[in-house]
Amino acid sequence: MSLLIATAGWSSERWAERMRQRFPGRDIQIWPEKTDDLADIDYVLAWKAPAEVLRACPNLKVIFSLGAGVDHLLSDPQMPEVPIVRVVDPDLTERMCEWVVFQVLLHHRQHLQYTAQQAARDWAPLPQPSAREVRVGILGLGVLGARAGQALAGLGFQVAGWARGLKAIEGIESFAGAEELGAFLERTDILVNLLPLTPETRHLVDHALLSRLARDGARGGPVFINAGRGGSQVEADIARALGDGTLTGASLDVFETEPLPATSPLWHAPNLVISPHVAADSDPEALSLYIEAQIRSFEAGAGLRNVVDPAAGY
Repeated sequence: MSLLIATAGWSSERWAERMRQRFPGRDIQIWPEKTDDLADIDYVLAWKAPAEVLRACPNLKVIFSLGAGVDHLLSDPQMPEVPIVRVVDPDLTERMCEWVVFQVLLHHRQHLQYTAQQAARDWAPLPQPSAREVRVGILGLGVLGARAGQALAGLGFQVAGWARGLKAIEGIESFAGAEELGAFLERTDILVNLLPLTPETRHLVDHALLSRLARDGARGGPVFINAGRGGSQVEADIARALGDGTLTGASLDVFETEPLPATSPLWHAPNLVISPHVAADSDPEALSLYIEAQIRSFEAGAGLRNVVDPAAGY
């Protein structure tokens, strides 16, 4: 077996070290140190690597995406026709769940307002609705959305989710398809996006969509939280919505261009929490075990799990 680790913006050496531990004696290479004679590469561990690197591997068998998203691979129409495996690991799922729950609670418990009051030395308790009065809506009910939704439901929030098809998840009301999107938005006080990026979801969250969120809720206005894909949002519209009161707050971990340009209006938008794409960091220790199990299963003829459906984006 020969394996190539091709990542952009990450330390590939961390991944190479783990894979050498999992497969001692096998050939583990790192891009861009290895850029020529890629005919011997069987597997690629990829994250936002140049598409030409993957196309230069004529005998490639499987591509493993090292993050939850796969749009960095599916966006290339000349991608090699081999299975693309999406990482599904409890560690990544729980990290995402932690971040989503934290951001929902931060806005629900009005922490941004209290931070501002602290800076002004202003002791002023605010009226606080209970979780059972607040309606959370999750765009995307895959593994990540379902886990976060159930955690929030366990805290007492009224949780609903929207996906392409109806889902049966305990504690979560399900909406599906374009015909039910409006009803889903109109019952939502805090909107969480965990959708994959597809042609249908690109720029889905714009000012018009945000304007459809509930304005009669106990918390006094809607909030938008995005830990899915940056391409799903129109960032100028989010800044506008925060400025004109369409949104009372937002938390963004993903952006269409990363790092977020210094010229982005989001840096100065009110009541906005920005984090640098860290909601669910991929841990080399945990995920290398997952990849090892997948490769051993594949080589034993038992197949692969969590292979991406290119039409769906996941």
